Amino acid sequence: MFDVSFTELLVIGVVALVVIGPERLPKVARTLGHLVGRAQRYVNDVKTDIQREVELDELRKLKDQMQDAAQSVQSSLQNTEASLRKPLESLEQDVSALRQSMTNPDIPEPVAPDIPAPTVTDSASASAQVAAAAPSAQSFAEAEVQAMLVPNPLPTPTQLEIDAMAPASTQNPHQKSIAATTTESKF
Repeated sequence: MFDVSFTELLVIGVVALVVIGPERLPKVARTLGHLVGRAQRYVNDVKTDIQREVELDELRKLKDQMQDAAQSVQSSLQNTEASLRKPLESLEQDVSALRQSMTNPDIPEPVAPDIPAPTVTDSASASAQVAAAAPSAQSFAEAEVQAMLVPNPLPTPTQLEIDAMAPASTQNPHQKSIAATTTESKF
C-alpha cells in the first residue's frame, strides 16, 4: 500500500522512542496496532459490502433477463395457441354449416343413378352385352362420384334369406326341413 522500507520504519521507531519515551512506547504501540487492525477490518467490510452490492446488481439483471425470457416464451405460446385455434374454429364452423345444410329441407337430396341389372341368356350374347355395355372411363368415374354422394340403398333380400328369417313353425312349401331330409335318406 505505502512504499515504506525497513530503514524508514527503523527511523520512525527511533524518533517515537525519543519523543514518547521508553515507558509509554509499549502502550502507544499496542493502541496503534489496535487502530491499524480496526482500519483493516473496516476496509475489508467496505470491500465485502461493495462486492455484495455488485453481486446483487448482477442477480437483479439476471432476474430481469429471466423474466423477459419467460414473458417472451409465454407470449410465443399464446401466439401459437391462437394460430392453432383459428383453423380449429374455422373447421368447427364448416362442420356446423355442413350439418345445417344436411338438415335444410330446401336442398334436394341427390338421386341414385338408375342402373339396370344385366340379364345373361347365353355366353355369346353375354360377351356381346358386356362389350356393348362397358362404360367409358369418364362415365365410370361419374358413377363412382354419384355412388359416393348417395348413400347405398338397402339390398333386397333373396328368397333364401327370407326363408332363413322365417320362423321354424311356418315352413315354405318349397323348403324341406333338414331333419326330414336326413330321415328320408336313412330309410
